[in-house]
Amino acid sequence: MNAPDNDLHQTLLLMRQAQVQDPLPGWPARAARLRALERMLLEQREAFADAISTDFGNRPREETDLLEIFPSLSGLRHALRHGRRWMRPRRGMAGMAFLPAGIMTVPQPRGVIGIIVPWNYPLYLAVGPLIDALAAGNRAMIKMSEFTPRFSALFAEQCGRYFKADEVRVITGDADVAQAFSGLPFDHLLFTGSTAVGHHVMRAAAQHLTPVTLELGGKSPAIVGPNARFEHAVERILYGKLVNAGQTCIAPDYVLLPKQRVGDFLQAAKRVAKRLYPEASRATQYASIATDRHYRRLASLRDSAVAAGARAESLFDGGDDATRRLLGPTLLLGVDDSMAVMREEIFGPLLPLVTYDSLDQAIAYIGSHPHPLALYLFEDDRNTIERVLAQTHAGGVTVNDTLYHIAQHGLPFGGVGKSGMGGYHGEAGFRTFSHMKPVFRQARLNGVGLLNPPYGATFKRMVKWLFKLG
Repeated sequence: MNAPDNDLHQTLLLMRQAQVQDPLPGWPARAARLRALERMLLEQREAFADAISTDFGNRPREETDLLEIFPSLSGLRHALRHGRRWMRPRRGMAGMAFLPAGIMTVPQPRGVIGIIVPWNYPLYLAVGPLIDALAAGNRAMIKMSEFTPRFSALFAEQCGRYFKADEVRVITGDADVAQAFSGLPFDHLLFTGSTAVGHHVMRAAAQHLTPVTLELGGKSPAIVGPNARFEHAVERILYGKLVNAGQTCIAPDYVLLPKQRVGDFLQAAKRVAKRLYPEASRATQYASIATDRHYRRLASLRDSAVAAGARAESLFDGGDDATRRLLGPTLLLGVDDSMAVMREEIFGPLLPLVTYDSLDQAIAYIGSHPHPLALYLFEDDRNTIERVLAQTHAGGVTVNDTLYHIAQHGLPFGGVGKSGMGGYHGEAGFRTFSHMKPVFRQARLNGVGLLNPPYGATFKRMVKWLFKLG
């Protein structure tokens, strides 16, 4: 649906009316919607992968399976296993002064959820929040990215087949449509994208006091600690950086490593890159940069860093292929904070190496910059791990690997500070898209009448008792 403003408002109105008619769907209805989504993913898996690859120029089907289809199916099945339990009210006892009253929190659907999807993982970043919204009993409107037009159109078409129009509606269109979408009076709005656009989304949502979850980005560091298994660290950093050609919001953005290990990192990285992407497979198993604009931006970041004194070390032989938007992975040595590559989120296969003399210096460097969406630490000493965790801020952390904290259903995924606010995934996502309504239930026999006016001696004795009780 490529809709003008009035159509967007009308769609939201119809979905809200449907929600009013069924404000608290039971688990069978929620599970049926989740299973419809599961069927769609399984039945349209190949078509979705083909469309994404076409939009990118080339995106390996293996990466779409691993990084989009699998986590989507896994999240669905987790919600189907646990969603009924998440729905149950949580009961407890009132405070001592109010006994024998009881309390409980009742999860209630927020209503109609707005989801704004970026281009880099267009399937997973649509389906992931949709799972949580449906499990929580909501309806959802999804704005797809204009930078993945084939997949966006296909996803909209298929959602129209597998869902009723008042359950899930997919919106396509350009930046003007996205702007209008973000200004709709949703009951909750989730945006995944850049920090710069996140400012605009939050301002638009503020018109209606719409609560927002912002999944942004930033410069996520990978620390190679003094007791790291070095070859392992290099391999896992390169893996996290090069899948999807680095077009991942939680990809390692730069590496902090001991000054004396720069040469070792360079040599190990060349070996790892050759092993991960041998000559024959590079054309098919290494992703293209999604658009010409993003390709030019990345080339400019690299070239301007070199012009300012950095040294570029390519990890592939043969250079770039602008026609197919293939940008070879490149280490950047001798960088500093004056360079654009160290000020902007890279979002591509460029990897600056930043050296430190002591771990304190590395921790201080991270602390002097905006909080990242992810932090990666390679270290085997437990005390050092605890120290880094205690002294740094990040939306999420993976120790001795990269990326995988995003795939844990028992962990919320989200940012902190400039890398975002709020979180979702699993039960955390269920709670994000639910109003946890507090309920106080007074007992038939109670003493609250003793506090009624007119205030006299009985009231004073009761207040004195309450002060002691706390």
